Amino acid sequence: MFNAEKFIEEQVAKVRADVKGKAIIAASGGVDSTVCAALVGRSIGDRLLAVYVDTGFMRKGETDSVDKMLRRLGVNHIVVDASDEYFEALKGVIDPETKRKIIGEKFIRVFEREAKKFGAEYLVQGTIAPDWIESGGGLRDTIKSHHNVGGLPDDMEVKLIEPLRDLYKDEVRKVARALKMEVAEKQPFPGPALAIRVMGEPTRESVAIVREACAIVEEELEKASAAGKMKLPWQYFAVLLPVKSVGVQGDIRAYGYTIAVRAVDSVDAMTAVYSKIPHEVIETISSRITNSMKDKVNRVVYDVTNKPPATIEWE
Repeated sequence: MFNAEKFIEEQVAKVRADVKGKAIIAASGGVDSTVCAALVGRSIGDRLLAVYVDTGFMRKGETDSVDKMLRRLGVNHIVVDASDEYFEALKGVIDPETKRKIIGEKFIRVFEREAKKFGAEYLVQGTIAPDWIESGGGLRDTIKSHHNVGGLPDDMEVKLIEPLRDLYKDEVRKVARALKMEVAEKQPFPGPALAIRVMGEPTRESVAIVREACAIVEEELEKASAAGKMKLPWQYFAVLLPVKSVGVQGDIRAYGYTIAVRAVDSVDAMTAVYSKIPHEVIETISSRITNSMKDKVNRVVYDVTNKPPATIEWE
C-alpha cells in the first residue's frame, strides 16, 4: 500500500542529499510538476527556480493561471515566452514522434539557458512511470515518446533529478492531497500541450482553433458535472483533425475542419475507458464549437475508443 506521507519524507531527504547546488524545475502547472516543485522546494528552498515555459501551445488562460498558482504556493519562479521559437521549430512538422522530440529538446535548451542565468547545475522534472514506460527502451516497445523522456538530448549540460519517476498518476494525486495542494484533482495535460492536439502541423491558426474548442469542452463538462448531470471525466479535451469536410452554414456551403471530443475515465493513465457523456451535453458542446467558429469548424465527433486499443491523447 502506497504511503504518501512516507514518500514525501523520503524524497525530501533524498533531494536534500543529492542536490548540492541550485536547481531549476520545468513547471507546467500540472499535477506532476507542481508536486515536484513542492517537494524539491521543501528540500532546498530558494535554491530552486521553477521555470514555466509558454510554448504558444498552452490552453486558454493557462499561463496567467499557472503564474498565480505558483505565487500562491510561494515558489520562486519565472515565466518565459518561447512561443516564437517553438512555432519556428515545428514549421512543417506533422509526425507525432518528431513533434514530441523537437518539443523535448527545445524544452531542455530553454531550461539550459535559464539554468546558466540562475547558476543551476540540476534540472528537476515531474516524470512519472507511464512516461518512461510508454517511451520504450530495452525490451519495451515505444508507444509514444514523452517529451521529457524521448526528447532529452544526449549532450545535456544539467544533471537530471526525477523524484516522481516510479509513481503512477493516482499515487502522485495522493502525494498532492497529503501536501494539501490545489492541483490534486486537476485533470492531466500533456507536456507538448496543444501541439499534439493538432493532428498535423501546429500553426498559430490551428492551435488557436483547438485552444477555443478545448476551452468549450472543459467549460461544458465542468458545468454539467456541477449541475449533477454527470460525473466529471478523468481527462477531457478536443482534437483538431487535419481534413476538411463539406457542411452548410445557413444557406451557404461551408468547407471546414472537424473537431473530435475526447473524454475518458482512468486511475493511472495506463488504461482508460471512454466517458459516457449525456447526449444533451455533447450536443451543447457541438453547437457551441460550430457556432463560435463558423468560418473554421463545421463538424464535431465524439471518440468512443478505450485505451487500449487507443491511447488517451491522439498523438
